[in-house]
This record gives sequence, structure tokens and C-alpha cells, in this order.
Amino acid sequence: MLKHKTFVLFLFYLISLVLQSCSSLEKKEPDKFRIEAYSTGKPYTRWWWHAMSFTKTDIQNQLVWLRDQGFGGVEVAFIYPVNRNPEAERFVWLGKEWQEMVVYTKKCADSLDLGCDFTFGTLWPFGGTFVINDDRTKIWGDSTFKQPLRLSWTHPDTGNVLDHLNRQAFKRYATVMGKALAPAMTGSQSALFCDSWEVETKHIWTDGFDKKFSDYFGYDIKPFMDSIYAKEFSGQRYDYMKMVAKLTLEEFYIPFHEEARQLGGISRAQCAGSPTDLLKAYAAIDIPETEAMLYEPNFSRVVASAATLAGKPYVSSESFTCLYGWPAVYMHKEQTADLKMVADALFANGVNQHIWHGTPFNPVGVDTIYFYATVHVGTNSNFAEELPGFNDYLTKVTNHLRIGKTYTEIAVYLPTEDRWIEGELPEELQLPWAWGAYEHRYEYLAEELEGYHPTWINAGFLSQGKIEDNKLIINKNAFSLLYVDVNFLDLQALQVIHKLASAGLPVCLKKIPQQAGYLKNPQFEELLSELKILNNVSSDFSTLFARNPLVEGDDLPEFWCRTDEETAVFFFANPLSKRLKYPMQYGQSLQTISTTRNVIINFHERSIPLTLNFDPYQSLLIRLDKAGGVTFKDISFIPKTPVKL
Repeated sequence: MLKHKTFVLFLFYLISLVLQSCSSLEKKEPDKFRIEAYSTGKPYTRWWWHAMSFTKTDIQNQLVWLRDQGFGGVEVAFIYPVNRNPEAERFVWLGKEWQEMVVYTKKCADSLDLGCDFTFGTLWPFGGTFVINDDRTKIWGDSTFKQPLRLSWTHPDTGNVLDHLNRQAFKRYATVMGKALAPAMTGSQSALFCDSWEVETKHIWTDGFDKKFSDYFGYDIKPFMDSIYAKEFSGQRYDYMKMVAKLTLEEFYIPFHEEARQLGGISRAQCAGSPTDLLKAYAAIDIPETEAMLYEPNFSRVVASAATLAGKPYVSSESFTCLYGWPAVYMHKEQTADLKMVADALFANGVNQHIWHGTPFNPVGVDTIYFYATVHVGTNSNFAEELPGFNDYLTKVTNHLRIGKTYTEIAVYLPTEDRWIEGELPEELQLPWAWGAYEHRYEYLAEELEGYHPTWINAGFLSQGKIEDNKLIINKNAFSLLYVDVNFLDLQALQVIHKLASAGLPVCLKKIPQQAGYLKNPQFEELLSELKILNNVSSDFSTLFARNPLVEGDDLPEFWCRTDEETAVFFFANPLSKRLKYPMQYGQSLQTISTTRNVIINFHERSIPLTLNFDPYQSLLIRLDKAGGVTFKDISFIPKTPVKL
């Protein structure tokens, strides 16, 4: 009998332990996914693999050279044969020998403490000879349309560009690419990379688009498609773009991110140029990436804003693309001082990881192979002697700009509705590769916000926020004011703005917006009328936000601020870096005298006057503590004096 009682008590004890364990598991928050790559802050470089036969000796030799120049990793990008020679001998695309070299490269990189990423395809956009016709990209009204994937590994065979609005098409594509790259995704953490959008966007379409559209909007878009970019169809154009944006995100960027994770890696992508809600798309990626100079540095603030809102630690940049013009003006003559000016402009717009663009694969003792649209990184580069020192500079600043999180207090509504309705850019702003306002290439903050260090925001992130003490809290970011200066608003956007303002959030409504979209809802005007009369809603920014800006002064240089609440780190770019325009002039960075800016930094209820002395080619990095202590960090790097032409 005693044995039986003892057993029962022991059984109850075990059950109790199990229940406690289950309870603790329920209460325990799941571990956040860790990004391990890029931890050193050293720049990477895109490493163009022209279609050829490789040797392990050549791979190791170039990786060692890159390590010795201060690079932290490579992104292997698979492209066309050298000199675009259609008869060039090469490994079979995705074949056994190709795969063996890719796996060796990853292992070799690991042995040298270098990161190793891979472009998820050959050239860009995604596509290939294995993409069947049913999965190729489509446009409205032309069933024979085919966008060939030119200058890929299989050149002169082109293959199809993938339908980026079709998740199942992407999955079929990813099955092939994933199987080929999977053996190289072991070891250290690798990113799979997606470059900027180079899919035809005018009249973009996919099978079933009209059915999805009518289910969502309640009318048939087909009668308007032939003239969708005409001025009189602005409402229908907005709805069309909204559906394209939804599909681009849900059918492409999210599946791409999921595929990278399933293969044991992370996703890195440039959503630039894609016809979607850029803040949503960039937030769906592990490492959101910008580009300069084919995109001007101001665009990087959009990318950095998505990272801030979504709590992403890194904002990378494909840096130094076609600095002086397309495709490669002054190739092999690039000047480090000019490169530094671009890098500093990117730092001042939120970038904290550089990916050089870039390094062509060259065998041992050779540096004659090049990529046609780039800054050339090789043993014969014009800046070869300066490369280790410049990379050390990039690394120093990068690591400082990872402290804490981005300082932000004002959210500015990104005018996506305006751009989708606008349609085509004015002719003077168009580029051979850019025609649509939807790209947000030319977004600048209002002058009255200069010095406040605001963040772009959209309706999706606004809807995630909650109000505490009249502040909008989104993912540990606290916004004291929402700034809205747009001509059009979506009804859903107005609904969430009305809700937030009614809960106490100050809203600066600079103008009275119209409803975006074709079919109007009377609720829009009702909500707008209610919004306008709230005491915390006004067109006068100064009455709603009486505090001084984070940085005040005349002719402020561009800057970025990170804070861990106790301290703040400010990177002030050399004034010459402000609002850089494409293309740069050769030697544009030339400076002969120092420049000075007198500023006041308002941090932790202290106003700290500072004189910023910018020596030629130098930017400044300052650390403040909440007691008012100021430390100027040594980030000096003096490039060769540039030649100006």
C-alpha cells in the first residue's frame, strides 16, 4: 500500500513539473531571428562571375586579395561571358561543375572570415531558359509579349523574365534555383539577393489579374486598360496601381524572403523601381538595400525609414553605380574623393552597410576583365593604393551608425497615392530606365522639417501603431506628430489617420486631400470634415510642435542620428555631399578650403551649441551623452586631391 501511495505522489509530481514546463513555454516569447551576417561592418563587394570555367586557385586568390583590402564579404553575381562572346566555354548553368565551384567559394570565404552572398539568378531581373512560357512576365493587351533575359550566363540564349505577379511561377523558379544553391547555403549565414526592378512595368499584367481586381474594387478594369495612363483615368489608374502593388508584394517579395529563410539564409533586396508600396516591400526583407548613384542618395531615406519602422538593423547600399554617367563614364579613372562624397551622402540618409559595385572575377595575375557599368575594384584600379584606407573609413562610420536605433520623432506620410495617380514623370525627370512617378525617386522633405530628422511612413505602419500619451508608438519608435502634405489619400489611410488623431496624436494637415480611386465613398468627406475640426489637427506645424528641431542652424549639412536613449551619435556629411544629383561631375568633390557650420543640438532637454569645422573631404561624427558631454570621434580619411574636369 505504501509503495502504491509513493508511486501516485511521484506521478502527481511529474505531472506538476510537466504542467509548469508547459506554462513557462506558453509565457516565453519566441526568440527573434538573428541576422549574423555583416556583423563586422566591413563593406562587401559585388563579385561578377562572367560565364566561364573557374579554378579553385583563382577563386581563393581573389578572395584573399579582397580580404586584404578590408572587405568583409562578397556577393556572387552570375552574368554573361567575357566580352559577351557567344562561343565562350563555360560551366553549364546550374550544372554539377558550376555547383562545385559555388560550394567551394562559400567554404573558402568561410575559411577567410568573409561573408558570401548570392544573387538568386543570372543577371537581373529573375528569369532564365528554364522559365516556361506560361511563367513569363506579361503585359495587358499583347499575348505575344516576351521580355527576354538578356546578357545572362546562357548568352546568347535569352530565356524568359519571370512573371513577378505570380507566386506559383516564382515557386517553380525558386525550386530550380534553390536546389542549385542549397549546398552553398551551409556554414556562415548567406543572403540571397534581388536587384532593383528591371521588369517592364507599363501595363504589367498576370493571369487572373482582372478577376482579382473586380473582386477587390467592384468593377471591371479591362475597359480602361488601353488608356490607363491618360489624365482622365486617374482614379482607375490609382486602383490599377494599388492592385499591382498588392500582387508585387504578396506574390514576389514575400515569397522571395520566405525562400531565402527556407534555404537557411536571409533576404537582401532592392525594391527600388518596383511598382509597389515601397515601405511595405522593404519592410518584408531582412536587409533592405538602396542604390547610388543611379538612384540619388535622397532615395535612401525611404529605404532607411522602412528599416526604422520595421526594426531592421541594417540598411545596405549598392554603392558607386555609374558615378559619372551611364554606363561607365571615366571607367578605371574613378577618384576616391568622389566616392567618399557619395558614401557620406548615403551615411547621412540612413545607410549602415556598403556593397561596392564592384569587382569582376579575374584569374591570378589578371585584371583586364571588367563589368561595363560600374566602379572598377581591382589591382589596377585608379584608387588601388587608397582602397584599404577607404574601406577602413567606411567600416568605422558604419559601426558607429549601428549604435542603438535611428532617432525619430516626426512621421511624414509618403505621398504614394499622389505618385500612383501622377503616372508618368515629367519628361525632364525621366531616365532611359525610369519613366514612372511610382518609383519615388524625387521625394524631399519639406523645408520646415529640416533638422527634425523625420521618418517616412505609410498607412500600413500607421495602422500598426498605438497611442500612448498622445504619441504614436510603432515598434519601439515614438512619434510626437504626423505630418501629411499630399493631394490624395486612400480611404483606408484617412480612416487610420482619423482614428489616431481622435486618440490624441497631433496631425499637421498641410492641405485638404481628395479621395484616391475611381469609386468614391461618402465616408471620405465625412471623416475629413471630422478630422479638420479636431483641436490637435492643423496646417500650422509650429503650433502643433513647439519644440526646437534636433539640429538647428543655417544651411544645415545632411546628417543622420542614432540613439540608445543615453547617448546620441550624429554623422554630419561634408556640406558638398548635400543633395547630390546624378550624374556627378568628375572631381566634383574638389575642396581647397575648410567650411564651417554653427549649429545647436537639442538632446535630452539640453541645447548644445557646436561649431562644425569641415576640413576638405572630411565629414564629422559626434557622440553626445545626456549630461551634455560632446566627443568628436576620429573618422578622418584624406583621399588624394581630385582632378576636376
